[in-house]
Amino acid sequence: MNGQSTCALADHALSWHSIDWAKAYSVVKRMQARIVKATKEGRWNKVKALQRLLTCSFHGKALAVKRVTENQGKRTPGVDGVLWSTPDAKYEAIGSLQRRGYKPLPLKRIYIPKSNGKLRPLSIPTMQDRAMQALYLLALDPVSETISDAQSYGFRKERSTHDAIAQCFLNARYHGNPKDRGARVSAQWILEADIRGCFDNIDHTWLLQNVPMDTAVLKKWLKAGYLKDGTLAPTNDGTPQGGIISPVLANLALNGLDNALSSAFRNASQRAINKVNMVRYADDFVITGASREVLEEKITPVVTAFLASRGLELAPEKTKITHLTEGYDFLGQHIRRYGSKLLIKPARKNVHSFLQKVRSLIRKLMGAPQRQLIDTLNPVITGWAMYHRHIVAKKTFSYVDSQIWYALWQWARRRHPKKLGHWVYQRYFHQFGLRHWVFAARTDEVDDTGSPIYRELRKASATPIERHPKVQSDANPYDTEWFTYFAQRAAIRSRKSRSRRTLPKSNAHAVVWP
Repeated sequence: MNGQSTCALADHALSWHSIDWAKAYSVVKRMQARIVKATKEGRWNKVKALQRLLTCSFHGKALAVKRVTENQGKRTPGVDGVLWSTPDAKYEAIGSLQRRGYKPLPLKRIYIPKSNGKLRPLSIPTMQDRAMQALYLLALDPVSETISDAQSYGFRKERSTHDAIAQCFLNARYHGNPKDRGARVSAQWILEADIRGCFDNIDHTWLLQNVPMDTAVLKKWLKAGYLKDGTLAPTNDGTPQGGIISPVLANLALNGLDNALSSAFRNASQRAINKVNMVRYADDFVITGASREVLEEKITPVVTAFLASRGLELAPEKTKITHLTEGYDFLGQHIRRYGSKLLIKPARKNVHSFLQKVRSLIRKLMGAPQRQLIDTLNPVITGWAMYHRHIVAKKTFSYVDSQIWYALWQWARRRHPKKLGHWVYQRYFHQFGLRHWVFAARTDEVDDTGSPIYRELRKASATPIERHPKVQSDANPYDTEWFTYFAQRAAIRSRKSRSRRTLPKSNAHAVVWP
């Protein structure tokens, strides 16, 4: 009996590892391209048939299991406590993804803190429910990409916050010359909008009637409920935050807002005259207008009515109309016109949160070795600087570096309260060439010349500023017509990434960055 079990386990393990993943991606990619083609032609029965074919395919199920067992949540179980951590469990999971008889389990509810001090509910499905969502997402996302608003950037493949910020710049880049009557002038007024509890309040009836997927499966997910203090609580509205398919459902609920804005005017030329443009990232969006009156009297009522039909409403405390000379925050950036120049800088609130995080890490590692502190701070500093490297951030980077240096100096002095400052400097700081006060720790390794190798703290100001090439608004990563375009963008990103990983050469010392 034990021999038979061992053989079965070996067969399953071999089956999982022997899956041709390149073929799986290719098969699913071709099927998704067919779904896009049928969607563009308006053949919705064909779309439904292709979606059913994809969700029943072995390769689609295998990719769904692969996704949920390799992402960040692979070690977080649902209410059943089950994890697919072995090849045997993964291969068996492929066969368990069946529509017939499928019934999702309730969600595990946890709460995470928000920046305003409140708690955000996060719902965790079981591994099987996550895999089923990932499977149906393979069939739904091509449709969503095809029918989405052109200026929607949140939770979409091959789009990012940098694209949304770049579009904000394009919408407001023209200042115009007062002496030149023919000069182009962009919109100067901005409606900053935020939806109150978007994920928690989307109307289920609207989703079931308008989301182009298997409604029976969708209804089971929406009505699964969640466990709160061991008691099953119903879910009458919203889509759970934490589900793989939830961001796409939210995007589908907000798609059409751009067309609704056009309905406020007689024709496209009237909208252009009033300079109405929208940029949306998930449930945060900004709308430009030629005047405050246009945004208050024409745009806001249209947005309110559009959201109301989906069970949503604007959050008054986060929704306001501002002039471009006052500036506004969007996605961690501050967009503002200074005279004739439009500049985008890191938002003050974002800088403050980042420095608070760095200082908290430094305090937490008060007794840790210097090398451990450097290894902990380097990814944090690098990640923040890389996010802001596409805007006017050099001055902010220098300010952040000075604040971090001061915090590190205090860290070093507190460790040795009876030592003089010169002794502390020689212990923790070094001089490399013309650079003084470099926070670095000597390692046990030496380079080819016998010189010691140091592990050095990264500086935000060392990150080069480079312009982000915005994605084309109508580009669709699932459409065969755009495959070459996205391949070229990927090649450019890869080239830049390799160049950034090249370490600087120095005769004075050798530096290794984790």
